[in-house]
Amino acid sequence: MDISRTIEELKKRTDFIDKVGMILVHNGTVRSWSRADQRRVTALHTEVDQQKIERLRQEYLEWPGIYDIIIEARSGRFLPGDDLMFLLVAGDIREHIKPVLAELLDRVKAEAIRKNEIIE
Repeated sequence: MDISRTIEELKKRTDFIDKVGMILVHNGTVRSWSRADQRRVTALHTEVDQQKIERLRQEYLEWPGIYDIIIEARSGRFLPGDDLMFLLVAGDIREHIKPVLAELLDRVKAEAIRKNEIIE
């Protein structure tokens, strides 16, 4: 995902200026170390349930003040530094946007993505 291009496309919508005061973006990348024990990670394999992600997206679009949510999560084999997921939440005010980004991110990772670290 080209984040700048995605934001520019959102801004072209006729109702954007009346409904959006904040856009938060998460860009998840592959770490070179394991969160569990800090061992060196040489690659990461992910499997993404895109249907589950869309169901979660639709659920959070109903929250107050949310204008749009864009999620791109990738399946496959990735190397440290590679992009894995982009999550963009646009809406009216930060009190509405921040909790959606945080909760939705946690749920996507817990419910829709399986990963396997390849350890050195």
